[in-house]
Amino acid sequence: MKRKMMFSFLLITAVLLSGCMYPQEELTQNQVPYKDQIKAVQTAVDDFQKDNGGILPIKTKDAKTPIYQKYPIDFNKIAPKYIAEPPGNAYESGGIFQYVLIDVETNPTVKLLDLRLAETIRDIKLRIKTNGYPPYKKQIAQNVFSLDYSKLGFKKDPYAVSPFTNQNLSFVINGNAEVYVDYRPDLYQALKKAGKEPKPGEDIRSILVDNSMFVPAYSLSYTIDPKTKEPVFLEK
Repeated sequence: MKRKMMFSFLLITAVLLSGCMYPQEELTQNQVPYKDQIKAVQTAVDDFQKDNGGILPIKTKDAKTPIYQKYPIDFNKIAPKYIAEPPGNAYESGGIFQYVLIDVETNPTVKLLDLRLAETIRDIKLRIKTNGYPPYKKQIAQNVFSLDYSKLGFKKDPYAVSPFTNQNLSFVINGNAEVYVDYRPDLYQALKKAGKEPKPGEDIRSILVDNSMFVPAYSLSYTIDPKTKEPVFLEK
């Protein structure tokens, strides 16, 4: 009898462990960006556009939507005719990436938007709402500020992990209490590697996109300081 009970216990334990391990394995796959998946979606988008008189398979967004979040791909329009199903790392499949298009007017190109950035921003904005007002700490540029996170109940300053460099990026906020990722460290590195000097007043975010699978989501516009040649917020 004891032997049977022990066997049953071990069997249940094995089933439970396997059940815990599988979702973790699946989660890991859903968090990895794959170039072949992007290529497959790109082919599906191109084929859809050819068959539909230039129309793109995108979701309709408000005209004021930031440029890198403005053209999310609508997989309902391309699956299963042009692609079997959304990639495993796509939001629609439980992944952490949203597939978006850039350069829609001239050369529609598939890129990834890391949705983990939105989770932290959502948390910060919720705490601001609970607090009643944004606890501005320091003015960084015109209408751009840092936050006093201790007044929002954070023990440590929150940060975003850059999809471009994997370095930690801070957040900034504007006068309308909109929270953004500060990509200046990424832009500084990209400018050094690019070996070319953009013109002051020119939005330089494209330098991050050109050689990457990702877009700088939840970002303000940046340009270069004419004196230091370093990235700064583009003032309007």
